[in-house]
Amino acid sequence: MSLDLKGKRVAILVEKFYEDLELWYPYYRLREAGCLVKLVGPKVGETYASKHGYPCKPDTSMSEVTADDFDGIIIPGGYSPDHMRRHPAMIDLVTTAAVKGKILAAICHGPWMLCSAKCLKGRKVTGFYAIKDDVVNAGGVWEDAACVVDGNLVTSRTPADLPDFMIGFMRALAGS
Repeated sequence: MSLDLKGKRVAILVEKFYEDLELWYPYYRLREAGCLVKLVGPKVGETYASKHGYPCKPDTSMSEVTADDFDGIIIPGGYSPDHMRRHPAMIDLVTTAAVKGKILAAICHGPWMLCSAKCLKGRKVTGFYAIKDDVVNAGGVWEDAACVVDGNLVTSRTPADLPDFMIGFMRALAGS
């Protein structure tokens, strides 16, 4: 799939124990499509290791950006969303982006952040099967599918679904 996303601005959130493919696959696909991609983490200068030990240094910290800086936000899975939601500024970024109608994408355990941002009520969502109860308890309507798009919300289950996830996200971003 080829979409011209030149000039679109995307944040990919990072914290320790992120799932490698769920961060780096979107990062490079979006850059190839012409997006300006920023890795956003708790602190600049810190290194955040993936589940498999691969390092990631954020370009900017969550306290230095606002939802207005981006057209879309991607929340990779692994166990990083559990660490992300321990930072009020990171939750505020996602909450504000949801309120402003920015494209929000979460894969695997990423919907944990959407639960904490309280933006799932009545929304169709998928994710890793183990977080189904969390999503439903947060008001989401669970669907078991490779990619679920509900308005500005794009969700997916696992790294195996990354091609569908990126098609859904990139189409949503192109239409934003």
